[in-house]
Amino acid sequence: MNTEKNILIVEDDELMIKILNFIIKKEGHNVIVARDGNEAIKKIEEQSPDMIITDIMLPYKSGLEIISFVKQSHLNIPVIAISALGGEERTVVEAFELGVDDFICKPFNPNELVLRVKRLLGL
Repeated sequence: MNTEKNILIVEDDELMIKILNFIIKKEGHNVIVARDGNEAIKKIEEQSPDMIITDIMLPYKSGLEIISFVKQSHLNIPVIAISALGGEERTVVEAFELGVDDFICKPFNPNELVLRVKRLLGL
């Protein structure tokens, strides 16, 4: 059974991209990277990823706008939001109201991220 998935990482911090890329590839998945919200929307439409991991604070369109786009378009793509704004309860609540599937605060435990990705992908 092939469990390799295409996972879109939406992040503008190069170090965080490297960290997420390492974690996801180590689990045997393909990584697609978008460095801003506009690029993310384009890649979602063109490549229809199996999962999206997005930062909240991004250039052009926020992670909240990406979540809204995915859910309003009725795309069956699980979305994990990652944010250093975790202390701001309002942001977390808004993300869940928009339909995010999971929310992780930075800094995060890589093993926890792996478990959440597996759970949402049904692996």
